[in-house]
Amino acid sequence: MHMCLCDPAGSNGPGSSDSDAANGAVPGEPVKKDENSRRGNWGNQIEFVLTSVGYAVGLGNVWRFPYLCYRNGGGAFMFPYFIMLVFCGIPLFFLELSFGQFTSLGCLGVWKVSPMFKGVGYGMMVVSTYIGIYYNVVICIAFYYFFMSMTNLLPWTYCNNPWNTPDCIGVAGTPRMNATLANVSAVVSGLTEIVNRTKRTSPSEEYWKNYVLNISDGIGNFGEVRLPILGCLAVSWVVVFLCLIRGVKSSGKVVYFTATFPYVVLTILFIRGITLEGATSGIKYYLTPQWEKILDAKVWGDAASQIFYSLGCAWGGLITMASYNKFHNNCFRDSIIISVTNCGTSVYAGFVIFSILGFMANHLGVDVSEVADHGPGLAFVAYPEALTLLPISPLWSLLFFFMLILLGLGTQFCLLETLVTAVVDEIGTDWIIKNKTYVTLGVAIVGFLLGVPLTTQAGIYWLLLMDNYAASFSLVVISCIMCICIMYVYGHKNYFKDVEMMLGFPPPLFFRICWKYVSPFIITFILIFTVIQYKPITYNDYVYPGWSLVIGFAMALSSVICIPVYALFKIAVSEGSTFLERLKNSVKPDPDWGPALQEHRKGRYATQGPESVEVCPLKTELKDEGKEKLKEKETEKKDEIGLTIPGSNGSALNPTPSA
Repeated sequence: MHMCLCDPAGSNGPGSSDSDAANGAVPGEPVKKDENSRRGNWGNQIEFVLTSVGYAVGLGNVWRFPYLCYRNGGGAFMFPYFIMLVFCGIPLFFLELSFGQFTSLGCLGVWKVSPMFKGVGYGMMVVSTYIGIYYNVVICIAFYYFFMSMTNLLPWTYCNNPWNTPDCIGVAGTPRMNATLANVSAVVSGLTEIVNRTKRTSPSEEYWKNYVLNISDGIGNFGEVRLPILGCLAVSWVVVFLCLIRGVKSSGKVVYFTATFPYVVLTILFIRGITLEGATSGIKYYLTPQWEKILDAKVWGDAASQIFYSLGCAWGGLITMASYNKFHNNCFRDSIIISVTNCGTSVYAGFVIFSILGFMANHLGVDVSEVADHGPGLAFVAYPEALTLLPISPLWSLLFFFMLILLGLGTQFCLLETLVTAVVDEIGTDWIIKNKTYVTLGVAIVGFLLGVPLTTQAGIYWLLLMDNYAASFSLVVISCIMCICIMYVYGHKNYFKDVEMMLGFPPPLFFRICWKYVSPFIITFILIFTVIQYKPITYNDYVYPGWSLVIGFAMALSSVICIPVYALFKIAVSEGSTFLERLKNSVKPDPDWGPALQEHRKGRYATQGPESVEVCPLKTELKDEGKEKLKEKETEKKDEIGLTIPGSNGSALNPTPSA
């Protein structure tokens, strides 16, 4: 096998580029090649950071965190939330980024560290598959609302539509009302009286249930496919595929817009929201601390769970995205930046949501808790209803749903890339790498077909079932086993040396302690908390039947079961005459474990033996010297090739080529 040790990361020769200006390269230099020419790298580090921010910052930051915050003590919830971020979120994020970056492999290939645990990688793939299926359905519904907002009058404003019922009571009066301020006050007073007597049905809720979903009476009654939703699902998958058509090369460019523009929209909505009457009451409701709740274990459990799930740990996406980094990239810095940005976005989104909900509650004369909601209820019912009260409501609706689309797409890009990268890395042939686009297309088509049942009249029931079971405690189990494997099976000392080889400095003491003790303890706490707090899923007043819960648990176990099944398989096929010998051999690192490029395989990763390595020196004056040393290597098999290769962080590397 012939390999070429070129210097794609050089900074002072013909191999450097403008795209590295952010990394310290001199502007105006020629474009450089990828460090890993076979697999590819990010165009620059900004692309990786933006992609990871887009992956971590998703719909949950907008429709789950604000609700959890006000439900768990307002501002008091911030204390356990940021404690969990520091002791669990950032360390786990750093662990996954460094794991993927060190080997330049996806969520399957990295388990060369201990082949018996490769089932963890398969579990990550299963989880990402489930999430990718239903997540894109949520995005397609946002697409539908976005298209429906392209009108002079939002269709969920009034109660005079064919899908409305006699129980419908709008907050915006009726379209035939030419009301003066006095008339509006009278209407609001009347509405307040009705709301206080009975639970009203809003036009946005009836639009959501009776028109968009045309929801059936139960999870077993699929009814018909909602063709408008199906069409939007196709649009959503086409957009995702086109953005990933060239892998990270194309998605890395798209994220400049998809990862940044949601913040523009959030800021616009925030400025509009805080200028409304009643906005301050909503924000007070969101932030007013109830310190007595800090002693409640449920508050800490919710904080830990939200940090864990919102950062995307154990999905496989972090490992995959980091695998396209250059070997010496400072992923420690990146992990802090991305994690803090994710949590800051959650807090910021709370101001946007509750300022509008406070305005709506003030308009109705009710408490904020009566209009607050989370999940699809917030995104497609409560918030859209509040928008109908604003002047030029279609404009605000377009901005809001466009923001949801971009937030969803940022996560969906990484979910699809995780699956594609795992398949391509596992097969590993030149043909599959060259034709990666066809793999992406195949995965997108399968994802679309599997999402079709979720566009039926029972689709919302199945979507919520997958959200509550397929990606819940199984993620906690996967993350816990990953920590155990790296820290205690492979060995924490070995891994700390690997990180030091990659970054140029060992992991800080705080992170070493968290990886070994604190984070696994918190993960175990989350698992126990999840089990203790478990309640069968419901949707409004609908109680899921027992058989559907069995399916939910089966989906949850389908990812976890991969771990023991593959472990038993690996033990069975490993060498050894006894079970203990086979077990010992199955957990040993694969001979190929370590940095992907020969130039980075130093120390214990530098192999001995005959060489057939073609060296591409950096400067022409080193060619003859390089050839002479290569000949010496072939005859003596011990001398090193004296070729200095500058790393991307400026350090000089002296690689020891091997076969």
